[in-house]
Amino acid sequence: MASRIASCTCGQLSITVHGKCLGNGICHCLACQSRTGSAFATLGAWPAPFEVKGEATQYVRTGDSGAQFRFNFCPVCGSTVFHTEESTGDFVMVAIGCLSDPDFPAPQDSVYDSRRHHWVTLPESTAVYDKDPE
Repeated sequence: MASRIASCTCGQLSITVHGKCLGNGICHCLACQSRTGSAFATLGAWPAPFEVKGEATQYVRTGDSGAQFRFNFCPVCGSTVFHTEESTGDFVMVAIGCLSDPDFPAPQDSVYDSRRHHWVTLPESTAVYDKDPE
């Protein structure tokens, strides 16, 4: 089974995921823009189980649908490395940039496209949703 390691900028916090990525996408919601300091967040989903090394500071945010998400970021460098949904332990969402893999596949979907910055261009194959289709 293939494994991947995603880590923060300073290397203190990392997560090892196993198997094939279940899907990847971009989120343009205002919360993700604020959380990342960027115009969007790029995320990939992997099935449980996964292993975490290092210490994480956590922040729980309630999404538009009422679901709660637990974000794990490094208390040293501040990188958000991964998050989970409180109601399920079936998968983990990993920040694609923390994988340090420029060959990672293009996003399959784009959510909260209504908040996308006008200068962000998506690959033609990307499914686009005005909000989160959940």
